Amino acid sequence: MANRPVDLLSLESNLWKQGYRAVAGVDEAGRGPLAGPVVAACVVFPQDLFLPEVNDSKRVSAKKREKLLDQILENASEVGIGIVGEETIDRMNILNASLKAMWKAVRKLKSEPEFILVDGNQRIPNLSLPQMPVIKGDSKSLSIAAASIVAKVIRDRIMFNCHRRYPEFSFAAHKGYATRVHVEALQAFGPCEIHRKSFRLVKLCQTNQIDLDTRPAAG
Repeated sequence: MANRPVDLLSLESNLWKQGYRAVAGVDEAGRGPLAGPVVAACVVFPQDLFLPEVNDSKRVSAKKREKLLDQILENASEVGIGIVGEETIDRMNILNASLKAMWKAVRKLKSEPEFILVDGNQRIPNLSLPQMPVIKGDSKSLSIAAASIVAKVIRDRIMFNCHRRYPEFSFAAHKGYATRVHVEALQAFGPCEIHRKSFRLVKLCQTNQIDLDTRPAAG
């Protein structure tokens, strides 16, 4: 334990001391994009694990995330992945869809965890397990940070595949986020099958009611 980065293991360590053996971290990727699914991951690590390079996925390069994904999958006790598509996002809104993806990720585990650390400020609905929301949890918990990496890599891979289907939108470059290139493509071609039709910016692009230099926030 002495060699572990305390800032990323303090939450897990406290729970282990309380007798919780299987502590899971849950995070999602893809709340902000205009297209594609939201992906969540749930990661449970053994108590004797040391992965010093694991960090918040936003602080790690894409190349390094791929490397860390392999390490996480090799060393984690369990990993669960939940995916919720754009149709469901449009039907239930992105917050509820993100929570549903997290719920699915937890339910994908073969063994039920004893405690869940959730990135953000909300608990996962419809789970009877003890859980604690952790704001900016991907920079405070090793298991949440690992979940953020898993979710990000899986979602990026999905968007690479979407790029092959819809090359005109350059999904491989921006992963569905509201970049200028993406918004210009939306204005030129209209939304494709994987766009989130309920998002305001997608709606505005359909009618060309947007100035690219003063565009509103996505969502």
